[in-house]
Amino acid sequence: SKEPEDDSDYWIKDLIESVLDDCSFYGYRKVAKELRKQGWSINKKRIQRIMRRFGLIRKTRKFKPNTTDSNHDLPKYPNLVQNLKPSYPNHIWAADITYIGLPSGYCYLASLIDVFTKKIRGWSLMKTLSEELITEALDKALESNPPPVYHHSDQGSQYCSIAYTDKLKKAGVQISMSAKGEPTQNPYAESFFRTLKVEEVYLKEYETIDDARK
Repeated sequence: SKEPEDDSDYWIKDLIESVLDDCSFYGYRKVAKELRKQGWSINKKRIQRIMRRFGLIRKTRKFKPNTTDSNHDLPKYPNLVQNLKPSYPNHIWAADITYIGLPSGYCYLASLIDVFTKKIRGWSLMKTLSEELITEALDKALESNPPPVYHHSDQGSQYCSIAYTDKLKKAGVQISMSAKGEPTQNPYAESFFRTLKVEEVYLKEYETIDDARK
């Protein structure tokens, strides 16, 4: 690796600013990684110190995507699993969507988890929140598993869409939904996403959606 020609903080400051011009939300770890890709070998602690010295604090993303739009006129369904204990595989599938940050924005992960076995039956990762995202996850799940007795989700427009609910009904699945604004009524999916992000997503730096998919 090449060393900076000028060993002053000012020279490294210019390198850091060149990275932040493109990725203003990067912290010192991601700045260090980007500079390594460019061939510069600079200690992360030094980058952190210089960013503090010159006030090169990363800008946080103000936009937090909302994956659930419950303000629609599509048919909604009651919560059928609230007091139901999962008793066997494919008894209850819990469906939900979360977002994953990329340098260029966000991608979205839809998954179906078997509440009894805690296994993922189907998933999809796309840059869209459209019905296509959850339909792909459901199709994958049904390809290799028998349909569940219950499909539980929030009241988002994707899950309430006529095409999606018709697909569930044709498979003989009973549709269950959390009450509006009550994410605690879908704790299975919430718990899985929390674990996934802490143990995988937050430890990695995905450059593209393909990186995240792998």
